[in-house]
Amino acid sequence: MIPLPAAPNEHRLLERFLWLSLATAVATVTLKVIAAMITNSVGLWSDALESTVNLLAAGVALWALRVSARPADHNHDFGHGKAEYLSAAVEGTLIIVAAAAIMAGAVQRLLNPVPLESIGLGMVLATIASVFNLITGLVLIRAGVRYRSITLEADGRHLMTDVWTSVGVLIGIAVVGLTRVYWLDPVIAFAVGVNIIFTGYGLVRRSVVGLLDATLPPDEVALIEQALAPLTDDPRVRVTDLRTRESGRQRFVQATLTVPGEWTVRRSHDLADRVEAEVGQVLPGTVTFVHVEPAD
Repeated sequence: MIPLPAAPNEHRLLERFLWLSLATAVATVTLKVIAAMITNSVGLWSDALESTVNLLAAGVALWALRVSARPADHNHDFGHGKAEYLSAAVEGTLIIVAAAAIMAGAVQRLLNPVPLESIGLGMVLATIASVFNLITGLVLIRAGVRYRSITLEADGRHLMTDVWTSVGVLIGIAVVGLTRVYWLDPVIAFAVGVNIIFTGYGLVRRSVVGLLDATLPPDEVALIEQALAPLTDDPRVRVTDLRTRESGRQRFVQATLTVPGEWTVRRSHDLADRVEAEVGQVLPGTVTFVHVEPAD
């Protein structure tokens, strides 16, 4: 078996991304609350609420990332990688809760519309906050894909959802400012709430799939199969029963190696090592288990 290499520097790097997310969340919540207070817009209050959820979610993500970095112990032989799925599930749930609160507030304001104030200044503050979220969200998504961290990717996509929410709210406030049709403000807020529910659902669904030991993506399985195909010219040697799963950023591969019955233990073991090495070559850091069986 190829042991999963310890990468403390990588974990520290990922933590820095989440500290960036926390700092961005604090800044955006502050700006959006001020914007909501001076405009009295339910759309901006809803936007500020979602940014508050971003702040809570970033804290949960930081906790999950630290837990997932812990090495295997007597209670967790395969490490703690699934903590990242818990983080994504919590974040998705928080998004759905925020969406429900946004929609409830929108309905209340729709029944009792009120005029907006200081629209220009509020839009400027909300736009600045959205730019912060846009930059940080793109950085987190790219880092999440590069380092195979569902925690970073989920946090980044949450921020991007916040950006689109803000864009919708800002367009709505601009229309309200031009037309003085104040009921448009809560209608847009309600539509934004419906939209972000789908994002939350997607995160929860993905985390549940991961917790249920989903296989590696098809492209990664194809890489493994291609790497093992030219392993030997002996037709009696075959790699069968290939199984894969992922746990956060960790990959696990299991396979059965069928060899001629007259082979020595040493020769069979050396070939099993080659199987593990080939998998590690195409997917670095993968933990591979090879079971050897006689062909006859």
